[in-house]
Amino acid sequence: MPTPTTPATSPATRLGPPLLASLSLGLAPFLPEPHIVGKLRWVAGGANGMAPLDWADLAFHGAPWVWLVTTLLLVAIDQVRRSRDPSVVKSEP
Repeated sequence: MPTPTTPATSPATRLGPPLLASLSLGLAPFLPEPHIVGKLRWVAGGANGMAPLDWADLAFHGAPWVWLVTTLLLVAIDQVRRSRDPSVVKSEP
């Protein structure tokens, strides 16, 4: 039995939630510098003295960025598929 096709969603619609999460949760608190920047500097400097809570904090602030990059890749893959085969409506998750 054929599965019903869903209409393709625009890249802007697909990128909206992860972009909003990355710019808000991924960068909070904003001053004096985004929290994720400080954590990444700490890791790049050898992560000396990082406690498990610091690693969890890095994961929580980094998750929206992983979501955004994954969504960007999926949107790019869909765009390539559509350019090669116009009958492709939407890729399966």
